[in-house]
Amino acid sequence: MFQAITVLAIVILVAIDQAVKLLALEHLSESGSYILIDKFISLTFVKNTGAAFGSFSGYTVVLSIVTAVVLIVGLIYLLSGKIKKNILRIPAVMIISGGLANLIDRVFRGYVIDYIEPLFVDFAVFNFADMLVTVGSFIIIVYLIYDLIKDMKREEKEK
Repeated sequence: MFQAITVLAIVILVAIDQAVKLLALEHLSESGSYILIDKFISLTFVKNTGAAFGSFSGYTVVLSIVTAVVLIVGLIYLLSGKIKKNILRIPAVMIISGGLANLIDRVFRGYVIDYIEPLFVDFAVFNFADMLVTVGSFIIIVYLIYDLIKDMKREEKEK
C-alpha cells in the first residue's frame, strides 16, 4: 500500500509540473513574460538547457544520464521501505518528483521549461519541479541537522 501511495504521489506531482509547463509553453513562449505581482513575481518563459537555475548549460545529455541514475537509485531506496520516517519519505517523494519532471523535459524537449521569476531579488527563473527538489532537500537537511544535534545531546547525557 505504501508503495502505491508513493508512486501515486510522484505521478500527481509530475503531472502538475508538466501541466503548468504546458500552460507556460502555450501562453508565455510568445509573449515571454507576464507580471503577476508588480515588483514581486513574474511569469517568464525560459528554455533552460542546464541544471538548477541554469548551471551546467549545454550539458543536457550528461545531466539527463546523471539525473536518471540518481532517480532510479532514489526510487528503489524509497520503494524498498528503507526510509522509515514520514519526515524523510515526503521530501524524498518531492525530490524524486521534481527530478523526474525536469528529466522528462530534458529528454522530450531538450531543455527544461522555467517560468517563475522573482522580481524582488536578483535570482534565476525556476519552475515547480525546482521548488519540489529545493524544498524537499531543505527539509531533509534540517532533519539531519536536528537528528545530529539530538544524538550529540544524548551522548553528552550518557557521559
